[in-house]
Amino acid sequence: MRVRLTAAILASALVLPVAAHAADHPGEAAFRAIYKELVETDTSHATGDCTLAARRMAARLKAAGFADADLNVFSPEGLPLDGGLIATLPGSDPAQGAVMLLAHLDVVDAKREDWTRDPFTLVEDGGYFYARGSADDKAQAAIWVDSLVRLKQAGARPQRTVKLLLSCGEESGARINNVRWLIDKHPDWIKASFALNEGGGGALKPDGTPLALSFQAGEKVTQNFRVEATNPGGHSSVPRPDNAIYALSTALNRIGAYEFPIRFNDVTRATFTEVGKMTPGPMGAAMLKLVADPTDAAANAIVSKDPRYRALLRTTCVATQVEGGHAINALPQRAFANVNCRMFPSDTPADVGTQLKAAVGDAAATVTAVPPVNPVNAPPPLAGEVYDKAAALAKTHFPGVPIIPAMTTGATDGRFLIAAGVPTYGVPGMFSDGSTNAHGLNERISVKWLMTGRDYLHDLVKAYAGVK
Repeated sequence: MRVRLTAAILASALVLPVAAHAADHPGEAAFRAIYKELVETDTSHATGDCTLAARRMAARLKAAGFADADLNVFSPEGLPLDGGLIATLPGSDPAQGAVMLLAHLDVVDAKREDWTRDPFTLVEDGGYFYARGSADDKAQAAIWVDSLVRLKQAGARPQRTVKLLLSCGEESGARINNVRWLIDKHPDWIKASFALNEGGGGALKPDGTPLALSFQAGEKVTQNFRVEATNPGGHSSVPRPDNAIYALSTALNRIGAYEFPIRFNDVTRATFTEVGKMTPGPMGAAMLKLVADPTDAAANAIVSKDPRYRALLRTTCVATQVEGGHAINALPQRAFANVNCRMFPSDTPADVGTQLKAAVGDAAATVTAVPPVNPVNAPPPLAGEVYDKAAALAKTHFPGVPIIPAMTTGATDGRFLIAAGVPTYGVPGMFSDGSTNAHGLNERISVKWLMTGRDYLHDLVKAYAGVK
């Protein structure tokens, strides 16, 4: 679930012009073939097959020289279409632990009649690749597969083991989540010192040059709540004041008006500090004031006018579905709504539920958490090898472009790995102009910046693995 809110946020800031790293892209034709095959393998929940995509990527790796013993195409019991791939490039120093390259194979459903083009045919047009999954998340998946192919073909001897995990079930509506299943059933398969994931990236200025890179650590976690009102009902010709739909409406209006308190952690504090310095006028000043004093109401009023900033500052809850009544000529016996919350990493489902109930107050409606309850984790640490190597390499590939810590407001499989003890980070490198429209119609990604990101990420894998 690729959510580049940080890129959109950075796009409102001003920095001095910089030049992108201009280099050839070795092996671009081979990468394009991997990317095309992956994108054109339908892996949507409605009509797709993740296991087929996993097998095809395993075949690519085997052709590059990987042994069968290092290629594990798996599928959960009873779900033959929901498989994934674990590929291992062994390192010479087991004491270092593995680096995991994580990406998900599954994509959001796409209807041909809604799209300008066939969503499962990769089309290059006007400097963009168009297709479902072209950005989310098959760009990352193809880069990781390509990187392992290149390392194997070059005879690389990494010090640290490199482990590729292509999962299924990350997107909403999934039958099963591979990462959760692996943690429960085969935790030894996914042991790693840290994982590299989606969620980072970079933002472009209006002139198409790099504005800033984002290094993602931590994410908000989703939790759904059912808000429900019930009533004995009766004939609509004899209305009564205690109407279930009215009670639900009152409860939802109160939830909509409620604002959760501002929270900061090390990552978002760094984000607002750096972006505040880069942003001119009252907005930038207000961001810095909020970092200094989260209770500053005037600064909050300015910053929270932007929904992107507001979402990064706090837990948010919003009604996403509503249903009520059973007949057009009857008083409603039941009315309910789904309220989707994105929790700041220091909040818990119990805390959020308590606040929602307090917001509802005396409205005749109940608030109940909807399973599953997702893990809530503190962001993994930014200090140390993972961040330092990414930042150092960025100076070579993207001279003069700042790298800014970021937290994503969307959820990824990283939340499960972090809970299982594998620090997971969204890596920088793939710049976006904010027009990918992931999950929406005519999803696309810049050809230029996909290739440039591939170069950076391959070198980053080499740096972590200790490959010269």
